[in-house]
Amino acid sequence: MPFDNLINNHYTSAEKTTVLDGLASMQTILNAKLRNLSTEERKKFGSINEQNKLIVNKVRDFRNSQPNLSSSDVDWVEFQNDFDSRDFIHAALAQLKAMIEGLENNKILHDYDNYQAALTDYSYTQYKAGTNSAGFETKLNEIAQFFNRKGTKNTIVPPLIP
Repeated sequence: MPFDNLINNHYTSAEKTTVLDGLASMQTILNAKLRNLSTEERKKFGSINEQNKLIVNKVRDFRNSQPNLSSSDVDWVEFQNDFDSRDFIHAALAQLKAMIEGLENNKILHDYDNYQAALTDYSYTQYKAGTNSAGFETKLNEIAQFFNRKGTKNTIVPPLIP
C-alpha cells in the first residue's frame, strides 16, 4: 500500500497572508540595513573564524572589565554597536535557518503527496484510455511525454506506484 498524504496540515488563507506580510515587513526593515557585497568584497572581508571571534570576545571582555587598558584609537561605541548587531544577526539567522529547514521539509512532503496522487491519476488515465473512454487518450498522451525514457522504442513506461 502506498504512503499517501504524508502531510495533511495545510495553511489557511489567513495564515498565508500573515506569514507573507510578516516576511515583507521583515524585508522592509532589513533592507534599510543590508549591503550587497561583490564576490571580491566577500573574499576580501570574509567571515572571521572561530579563533578570531575569541579574540574579539576577549578584547570586549577587557574593555568591559578594565577600560583603562583599551586603546583610545578604537571607537568603542561603534565596536559595541557592531558586536550587538552581530549578535542580533546571528540569532536571527539561526531562527531563519530553522524555519527554512522546516519549510523545506514540509515542501518535500507536499511535493511527494502531489506526485503520488499524480501517479495514481495517471494509472487511472491509462486504465480509462484502455477502455476507449472519451478524452482519456488525449490526457494519457499529454502526461505520457513526461515518462519517456532512454532505451525504449516508442514505449511509454511510467514509474511503478509504490
